[in-house]
Amino acid sequence: MPFSKRFLAVLAVAALPFATVMSASEPEATEVIRPVNSSYMLEAGSSHLADTYLSGLKYVGWNVAFQYERTQAMKFSPDLWRQQLLIGVEGSGADNPARNSTLYYANLSASWGMYRRWELPHGFAAGVGGSAGGNIGVVYSNRNSNNPASVKADITVNAGGFVAWRTRLWRMPVLLRWQTSMPLTGVFFSPEYDELYYEIYLGNHSGLAHWGWPGNLFRWDNLVTADLDFSNTRLRLGFRSRIYSTQVNSLTTRIFSYAFVLGVTGDWMSLSPRRGMPDQKASRVVYAY
Repeated sequence: MPFSKRFLAVLAVAALPFATVMSASEPEATEVIRPVNSSYMLEAGSSHLADTYLSGLKYVGWNVAFQYERTQAMKFSPDLWRQQLLIGVEGSGADNPARNSTLYYANLSASWGMYRRWELPHGFAAGVGGSAGGNIGVVYSNRNSNNPASVKADITVNAGGFVAWRTRLWRMPVLLRWQTSMPLTGVFFSPEYDELYYEIYLGNHSGLAHWGWPGNLFRWDNLVTADLDFSNTRLRLGFRSRIYSTQVNSLTTRIFSYAFVLGVTGDWMSLSPRRGMPDQKASRVVYAY
């Protein structure tokens, strides 16, 4: 055998133990399972309405709402990033101080966002991120004839975050969470002072869209919940406060609501019929919280 071939053969034999050690030290590739945390919440409480386009008085009454929440670890970096989808409907009815006039409010909202998550000591976790969302709603007065309704609509970019704590109540696992969000900028709708919606219908569309910032478009949504773990499904108890305010064209809107929350939440995993059940020994589960 030529010298060069014998030399390469000796190198290959000498390197074999090192290759074996390196292959043994490398972790096996694992499949990341990202369960979806879905929550369905009913809310009931009080509302405070003020819309100077319809009336100069403040109205106080009831508020009900339903919200769907979907949270999941991101595919590209499941340990660090979370995505969240929120869809909600809300309704309110409020009377003036003399109780001879009522304002009704209805709103549909949706948003999608991403949050950077940090695992903290003692069962705590925190996240900070942003979202994009939109709202479309209307305030209706049962007393006005010329201007019976006021439309509320906006598209915003929001900042938000959450703090969660996994603990136990006696032997029951409990997840305590506070989540908040607030618009940073966006675009919102408002007519001119004393402008009729009939004029807008006839084609007067100038000056209806306004750039929003916290000085003229303010919304602060806070949700505090406790998820009580009953095996496969968890009962959610909580409290929500919503503050919404706009001020433009000498028109001011204030819509505040405070409500108790009752809902159910759970972690779900979608399976592909083609791939079947994942191998539990070769999988790693990353939950939303």
